[in-house]
Order: sequence, then C-alpha cells, then structure tokens
Amino acid sequence: MGNGTSIGSVRGLGSAHSGSHHWLLQRFTAMGNLILIAYLLTAIVLLPDLSFMVVRHWISQPIPATAVALLVISLFWHARLGLQVVVEDYVHDHANKFAALAALNLVAFGGTAFGVFSIIRIALGAA
Repeated sequence: MGNGTSIGSVRGLGSAHSGSHHWLLQRFTAMGNLILIAYLLTAIVLLPDLSFMVVRHWISQPIPATAVALLVISLFWHARLGLQVVVEDYVHDHANKFAALAALNLVAFGGTAFGVFSIIRIALGAA
C-alpha cells in the first residue's frame, strides 16, 4: 500500500475531514434549540394563565404549533447526533455498534414522529 513510510500505512483508510459536517450539524441544531426554547419560554410566560385550556388554545395557533414542532424535530436530531458520537467512540464491536446505532435511529425517528403527530392533533383540534 505504501512505501514503508508512516503516511503510506494509513493512506486509503478514509477521509480525515468527514467529521466537520457532523460537527456543524450539532452546532446548528444547538443554536436552533436555543432560539426556539427562548421563544417558547417567553411566549408561555406571557400567557395570562397556564391552565390546560389556555395552553391548548395557544398551541393550536399556527405559529406556536410550528415552533413546537420545529423544536421537537431539532431536539431529537441534536440528541441523535450527540449519542451517535458516544456510540461510535465507545462501542468497539462492529455488530454491537450497528445494533446501537440502529436502535438510536429508530428511537429518534419514533420520538420525532410521535411528537409531531401529537402537535398536529392538538393544532387540528382532535380530542
């Protein structure tokens, strides 16, 4: 593979700059989470009452429902990205790593789908 040098022994084993995309996604989702949580906390504090009916009426409006849905998507995506790094760093057996990543993706997708479905159901007024 190489000519006996140290670079020759690692040449062809993969790109050294493939993690920058993952790192950027984590930062963008973190910034989105901060912005959405700040908006939602401010909006909730400004509500006249925190009773079930008031909050349900508030979240059934288009802008708060969209903000909550985006927060659910962003939170699960950010959690999946962070836990993926933990699994890749600390699970060394390839079969266990594959199983852990598959379970992580299923839980993240399922949680996102359930959260968005619940928000849509509240926004459309289904009981």
